[in-house]
Amino acid sequence: MEKESEKKKPRILCLHGFRGSAEILKKLVLRWPESVLDKLDLVFLDAPFPAQGKSALEGFFDPPYFEWFQSNKDFTDFYNFEECVEYIEDFMSRHGPFDGILGFSQGAVLGAAIPGMQRERVALTKVPEIKFVIIISGAKLGGPTYVVPQLAANAFSSPINCPSLHFLGETDFQKKDGEILLESFVDPQVIHHPKGHTIPKLDDSSLEIMLGFIEKIQTL
Repeated sequence: MEKESEKKKPRILCLHGFRGSAEILKKLVLRWPESVLDKLDLVFLDAPFPAQGKSALEGFFDPPYFEWFQSNKDFTDFYNFEECVEYIEDFMSRHGPFDGILGFSQGAVLGAAIPGMQRERVALTKVPEIKFVIIISGAKLGGPTYVVPQLAANAFSSPINCPSLHFLGETDFQKKDGEILLESFVDPQVIHHPKGHTIPKLDDSSLEIMLGFIEKIQTL
């Protein structure tokens, strides 16, 4: 029987939120129990563009702050989306292979679209296909809030087959978007938590779901 210590540690690329940073996301994720963290190989990446305005995290976490791509105020037009995806592909090719993506907020919006863009062979074709995603406070490109960038036009044209774990916060302003995103995945698992647009600590129920998901992705 395979010992726990011999099981594969999935290598996961972690994408922070809008005007956040790798360091901030790392601090928040590392509050999770060791029983989770010991089973994962987490790599945190700063987005390619410095924040082009005030960060909501100012006063809570130190700068610098970064963003993955830009949009107009009503999210009907995106800028630098293709450049951002190329930047991620370059990092993955140099520091991979990666098994999965973990994303929060803007990073989750991006991460949720990656398996579909790979399936359609329009992006990240130089790296192995992502086997799973962990989506925290995510949303669907082409859903009610965000228009879909051209590169991701068909990312959700058919259901995404890879395992997915979605965090939905009861008071998250993006909760409805997160619920709609679930419909794009074949077998989404969900962690519900009472907080808002944040990375929650894991209570007993959430921990059980998380450990079950890790067990599944360790065999991929």
